Amino acid sequence: MANTLMEGRKIQDWVNLVLAVCLFISPWIVGFAAEAAPTWNAWIVGIILGALAITALSAFAEWEEWANLVVGLWLIASPWALGFAASAAAMWTAVIMGVLVAAISLWAVWDVHHPHAHA
Repeated sequence: MANTLMEGRKIQDWVNLVLAVCLFISPWIVGFAAEAAPTWNAWIVGIILGALAITALSAFAEWEEWANLVVGLWLIASPWALGFAASAAAMWTAVIMGVLVAAISLWAVWDVHHPHAHA
């Protein structure tokens, strides 16, 4: 059971690392690289998310998942906080990535507090 729980956490951390890379390259892929605010947001948050994922892969700590939740919530709010909500590509990229990051972090925290669910 403990091994299954650890494998689940590793999967969540690998998914977060993939999301971090996707977020970092999203300005070029989705097409908003000419817009400074969403591009810098994607780069900075992508680096933070990637660093948290690498840290979690090396040694899991629950605070990393809570930090990921904050990052996910920031991504959801960032189009309005930074004023790029009018850019549909940038706004939807941030919101969708934020929802995914927040959901994965909540899943990881839930796993920590409900290990019996993997039995």
